Amino acid sequence: MDAVERRAEDRAIRGEGTTEDEWHQWPGLAALPAIEARELVPRGARAVVVAPHPDDEVLSVGGLLAQLADSGCAVQVIAVTDGTASHRGSTEWPAERLAKARPRESLRALQRLGLAIEPARLGLPDGGLQSMRAVLAARLVSLLQPRDVVFTTWRHDGHPDHEATGEACAVAAASAGARLVEVPVWGWHWSRPGDARMPWQHAFRLPLSEEAVRRKRAALQAFTSQLRRDVSTGSGPVLRATTVQRAARPYEVVFL
Repeated sequence: MDAVERRAEDRAIRGEGTTEDEWHQWPGLAALPAIEARELVPRGARAVVVAPHPDDEVLSVGGLLAQLADSGCAVQVIAVTDGTASHRGSTEWPAERLAKARPRESLRALQRLGLAIEPARLGLPDGGLQSMRAVLAARLVSLLQPRDVVFTTWRHDGHPDHEATGEACAVAAASAGARLVEVPVWGWHWSRPGDARMPWQHAFRLPLSEEAVRRKRAALQAFTSQLRRDVSTGSGPVLRATTVQRAARPYEVVFL
């Protein structure tokens, strides 16, 4: 096993992952420095959320998006893939059905957050972004503006598509003169409280209003395809119970 394989194995996504009770009991989260939405996205800037799959925009910064919607901040969501590989081998959710269902779910989720916007859809292959990082970076550069604040999945999140998207966003943001903010999604799953693999020294805690949390939870429920058991394969929901529970946190954590 080479170094790359060892790193991937170190962040493997298996089972239900670290529970919310474990995270809540760790005082390190409460000790993270706080940051407000307007500090992250200053007046006059645009928030651009780059989601590897439909639902990552909500899992990462759904609460922030709800608060930005209320403030009138300009928001753009970029969907890198349409999430067609979420149910491999399924006859209930074949790729053709997912290609239609998941973008609709994403649109419904954004509406529940208070955003009347249509994501820009790049249509890149779900599960194949590692080999397309340069292509993705080039596509993103053409969509970004110098004052943008780009939110995307962390470059070491554990999911290959999440990591490739984070890497491509880093290149594109630097080229466009935009600011990059990375957000852990699967990192909460495989890591543990105090885990040295997480860059806590760069972590900030964004407090969410009760209304923002309510909207985030409602938005996540829009992803029906990801929340139901697959009868055709016998597989459980793609979004684990621990993932759904994290959407109820009264804060979000970002890496700057």
